[in-house]
Amino acid sequence: MTRSALSVAVLAGGRSSEREVSLQSGASVVAGLTEAGHLPKLIEISSEGHWTLEGSPVLLTPGQGLEGFDVAFPVVHGPFGEDGTLQGLLESVRIPYVGSGVAASAIVLDKILAKQRLEQEGIPQVDYVGFTEADWLSAREAVLAAARSLGSPVWVKPARLGSSVGISRVDNPADDDLIDAITNALTHDPRVIIEASSSGREVEVSVIERSGEDGTRTLTSSSPGEILLPDAAEGEWYDYDRKYKAGGMELEVPANLTPAQATAVGETARLAFERLGCEGYARVDCFVEGDRVLINEINTSPGFTATSVFSRLFGADGIAYPDLLGELINSALDRHASSARFTF
Repeated sequence: MTRSALSVAVLAGGRSSEREVSLQSGASVVAGLTEAGHLPKLIEISSEGHWTLEGSPVLLTPGQGLEGFDVAFPVVHGPFGEDGTLQGLLESVRIPYVGSGVAASAIVLDKILAKQRLEQEGIPQVDYVGFTEADWLSAREAVLAAARSLGSPVWVKPARLGSSVGISRVDNPADDDLIDAITNALTHDPRVIIEASSSGREVEVSVIERSGEDGTRTLTSSSPGEILLPDAAEGEWYDYDRKYKAGGMELEVPANLTPAQATAVGETARLAFERLGCEGYARVDCFVEGDRVLINEINTSPGFTATSVFSRLFGADGIAYPDLLGELINSALDRHASSARFTF
């Protein structure tokens, strides 16, 4: 369904350590929506959580929408934006918004909860151990034993951050590096996950949801792309610098997979998206081990510049960045209209 020009509130910034990445996403979304013929404005959320529009405070009234806007496009990454808190606020304000709702946002950002849910659904993934700061303080030896049972290397991560913030690779979990990595992760988040390593190739795929006012929805996955690290040293990995510094990574699209592997990646990504209750869009990170696809993680608010992996994957399939943004706006409005059919 083609819609006339819409006033779009692009929400960016936020309180998490991914604030600067979010602001870059927001600026790109504003430019892309303008090119698509819409009327976007950036609402910046400060590191203290204050909302401003063109330097003036934004006042929110429950049930009254966002004054002057037809739809919201949040591109706030990490806690306090991607974890269901912002989505709950937009539900209370009562405005259509792009992306997953409260429950899926909260579950997917928390890597422990997401992996538990995928486990329930029988969707393959790497082995892991999840624990809290309280577990670490009361049962340190049990946590270390469980982590060491995963083999080597292992990956120690804050459970609810993205952009590789706070992540450590530990090549020998038997030494003190594991304790140091856990201590580092706990400075970012009281929930920590430790993951086994995969021998597979690191592949990413984008998924969008096309929905109608009658409640029907169709999931479309992009061609998979493989993350390549030029001139990488032994043991080097896809960390923050590799993700965001020019020339730090290369994206090969389509990935050098067999047709059967590419099909399996798309099917697994769409299944994970659906079973986790995602809406709108997401980027799904996978490992391909022969004919087996393992989910690494899902991002319901991935980086969203025109050169980010999410948009580049669809761009390789011929969907231009402004058109992709338009698709997501339409999906948000259709879902909002569909939801209004229910009395709750």
